[in-house]
Amino acid sequence: MKELVVISGKGGTGKTSIVASFSTLARQAALADCDVDAADLHLVLNPDIKRREDFSGGRKARILEEQCIACNRCVEECRFDAIKYAVLKNGEKAEKPSINLISCEGCGLCKRLCPVEAIAFEPVVNGQMFVSTTRNGPMVHARLGMAEGNSGKLVSLIREETRRIAEKEGLERIIVDGSPGIGCPVVSSITGADGVLIVTEPTLSGRHDLMRVAKLAAHFRIATLVCVNKWDLNPEMTERIEKEALENGLKIAGRIRYDAAITKAQIAKKSVVEYTEDAVAGDMKDVWGRVQQALDSISRQN
Repeated sequence: MKELVVISGKGGTGKTSIVASFSTLARQAALADCDVDAADLHLVLNPDIKRREDFSGGRKARILEEQCIACNRCVEECRFDAIKYAVLKNGEKAEKPSINLISCEGCGLCKRLCPVEAIAFEPVVNGQMFVSTTRNGPMVHARLGMAEGNSGKLVSLIREETRRIAEKEGLERIIVDGSPGIGCPVVSSITGADGVLIVTEPTLSGRHDLMRVAKLAAHFRIATLVCVNKWDLNPEMTERIEKEALENGLKIAGRIRYDAAITKAQIAKKSVVEYTEDAVAGDMKDVWGRVQQALDSISRQN
């Protein structure tokens, strides 16, 4: 069983469209959408949710008004300015402070400092994780609540569940739609993966973002490939990106041309290889073929 994670230096490069096509071409792989802050793979694959679980990534504080003596210790010491006295409708200040759950970072300092134990520190639901079926195989995905944190922990849970399902069903491939950027969710997306495909665009910022995320993959010693999406919008920059990638020990998985068929396929809730047999579908198939070769090479080396 080999796990491929598709990532990018920023959002909007087209990695989800590529993952959707890969899932079609793989024919029954286990799928995971780890871009939990802006999950959208489900918009293309139209999953049938079989199980859902609440996700709790931490705790937040709550003031017990009946015990609070309004000593102001918590108000003074909260570095996140999350504890304040609310202003009532009559314009007067409330007698006791309250906690803004969006501003609260869940550090627990206020609970430790409270002299009368008037602050509860309780688990909170940050989102939901879903286990679904799709036309291309099982899929694990999630929805993180607005302004909620601990997306890295949620990503780890999604990958663990996807691996469990893949082993149970005897699937040889896991394809992960990873998080963009280089933050905690990306680290959780790629740690322990067999291969990474970085999707970039032929722009100066795309080149910069590619090299940043490539350094992250190199830190974890993961075999890394590069795909330039919409390459024909700037062929010169595409060549520059591919040359620099090769100089840094990365492999080139191929190029995907700009084609409005990809957008039309998304609207139709299809991957582009399901929607059309035109040239862009051929690009997707070529990239998938090179990615498979790279994963098979890893298998032989191991």
